[in-house]
Amino acid sequence: MNKQSHLHFRPKNIKALVSLRNRGFTLIEIMVVVVIMGILAALVVPKLMGRTGDARIVAAKQDISTMMGALKLYKLDNMHYPSTEQGLQALIVKPTSGPSANGWKTGGYVDKLPKDPWGNPYQFLSPGIKGEVDIFSLGADGLPGGAGDDADIGSWDL
Repeated sequence: MNKQSHLHFRPKNIKALVSLRNRGFTLIEIMVVVVIMGILAALVVPKLMGRTGDARIVAAKQDISTMMGALKLYKLDNMHYPSTEQGLQALIVKPTSGPSANGWKTGGYVDKLPKDPWGNPYQFLSPGIKGEVDIFSLGADGLPGGAGDDADIGSWDL
């Protein structure tokens, strides 16, 4: 084969080549893909749907951990934690009543106080029942105690 014949190579059946390139999916092929996607969705979606509660619990623990870190900085600056009355608000605004906060840093210790994943404010006790201070969420039901998604999540769980 010389160079010229190699450069001008043409398939013998151009119509067959064009028809293969323009060929689409058949109805059977599309139906098979749709059935496979349906089976996968039936197996995967229920497993993912059960994870929302777990994700909320993880988010609450992360928020509590962040606020505990801010409280430790507050204590380093002021020699004590804020009182229960001063609450977590003392991490944002310098307290004007209760134990003095003479070492309070301008700008505060957190930008804003998060709400728990169920939309309720976090609870704060100082002194705490289970530790020096307690930060906790009352869970999905907003009531003390409970189990599963309704269980309390607190700084004692970290």
